[in-house]
Amino acid sequence: MRYLNISLLLFLFACNHPYYKMAKNYPTEAAYSFNTAPDYNNLNDWAAHPYKNDPADSVPKPLKPNYHPDSLADVFFIHPTTYTEKEKSFGWNAPLHDAVLNAKTDYSTILYQASIFNAAGRVFAPRYRQAHLSAYFPKTGADSLQAIAAFQEAYSDVKAAFEYYLQHFNQGRPIIIASHSQGSTHAIRLLKEFFDGKPLQQQLVAAYIVGMPVAKQQFKTIRACATPQQTGCICSWRSFKEGYTPAYVNKEHFQAIVTNPLTWRADVPDTSRFANEGAVLKNFNRVIPHVVNAAVEKNILWMQQPKFFGSFLLHTKNYHIADFNFFYMNVRENVVVRKAALLAQKNKALLKNKAILLIHTPN
Repeated sequence: MRYLNISLLLFLFACNHPYYKMAKNYPTEAAYSFNTAPDYNNLNDWAAHPYKNDPADSVPKPLKPNYHPDSLADVFFIHPTTYTEKEKSFGWNAPLHDAVLNAKTDYSTILYQASIFNAAGRVFAPRYRQAHLSAYFPKTGADSLQAIAAFQEAYSDVKAAFEYYLQHFNQGRPIIIASHSQGSTHAIRLLKEFFDGKPLQQQLVAAYIVGMPVAKQQFKTIRACATPQQTGCICSWRSFKEGYTPAYVNKEHFQAIVTNPLTWRADVPDTSRFANEGAVLKNFNRVIPHVVNAAVEKNILWMQQPKFFGSFLLHTKNYHIADFNFFYMNVRENVVVRKAALLAQKNKALLKNKAILLIHTPN
């Protein structure tokens, strides 16, 4: 049933491409082991990268006239689980060079999620040996050990990609961390290891860690974003139908960060769907306004039945796969606002330092 629900949601909210046909256009790799580690000097090991054309560069047609690429900031996007087949034919971790899986990743999450952020900067999204979906649902003790190992292997790739990015591409630019689902599992670790209470936090525009719970006490110095302009903070939410709280959420013994992606204000936790600037669902080139409202309800985000053509088919109460899609335009606009705020802070600090230097420089 879990896999059936995922398939239905993918039909409604993703590209529904025949990935096997698209995979024919992918570069042919030499023979490799399923467990081959990534080489991030190789552009093929990036799902999105500024030095190649990829779906993260895409812009919905209605937005193209006002789109102006900006390279003053960078986005490091960690994609969710796309290795979901029941057979688990590659074992607990997906390979990097399976053409069909890479096409599925690129024309679902990279196109529909990572593209949100191209208004704010250059998008980097590594391929990584993602854990299979079942790693989140171990049935035995042995499964649990395998799942832990699978997540560790996946994170080791994400970490290696980020270190490569810092060494070769960042050059002091502001950084946006964005992730969904499994990507958020890894993004939490990445933030703790590289940003929390460390110098790199000063470059953090914001982290959009979506689809997984982020405890408010998870970090020492990184806090939840409380206003639309705040920087160096975290935005996070999980989407469900109004009135529904999953049993596993009721068992959570912590307070999660829950951001309203329509108001971006901690003091305005609820708002109507008319604040929703536009969702991007199955048709990437169509922006649909007023699809859903948003209301913070304890550890999750509630919304009423979505309003779009065909929404009567949507019977699930878990809107996980549409966490970003429902709020495409609002997220796209907010990340630009936060980036501008951080750049303004940096310019102000630079001018202040120059003034101090002039005062103390002898004639």
